[in-house]
Amino acid sequence: MIGKQLGHADGQVTGTRVLGAEGDAPRVEVSFQASGQLCDVDVTDLGTYVSVVRPDSSLFGQGHGVVMTASGGRTSWTGQGAGKFLGRGAVSWRGAIYYQTDVPELAPLNGIAVIYEFQSDESGKTQATYFEWK
Repeated sequence: MIGKQLGHADGQVTGTRVLGAEGDAPRVEVSFQASGQLCDVDVTDLGTYVSVVRPDSSLFGQGHGVVMTASGGRTSWTGQGAGKFLGRGAVSWRGAIYYQTDVPELAPLNGIAVIYEFQSDESGKTQATYFEWK
């Protein structure tokens, strides 16, 4: 069951790179930078994920990144998700992220699955919302 909202972030795709295919499936690497709040703390999120286009045109992605607080704290994350194309370059993702942190304000993220909704539009603008998974 989805629990309380843990945060949100708005950002921008900062780079894309086409990688070698996985079998017949094209792979694309996407990097982004976003800012927002996580556990009521102002944060900047830097991440990179690799998406694979499946035979039914759905997407599967895996990524990792780092969240930084204004006071200099750092938190790493890894995640996976399923996605779909919304239009020319626009995508929508749903999945789970796992954080590892020693930042006291972000400690509630340790040991839980954080469910996310992530979207990017044709111009590369991103929006994400994060929820606790109970």
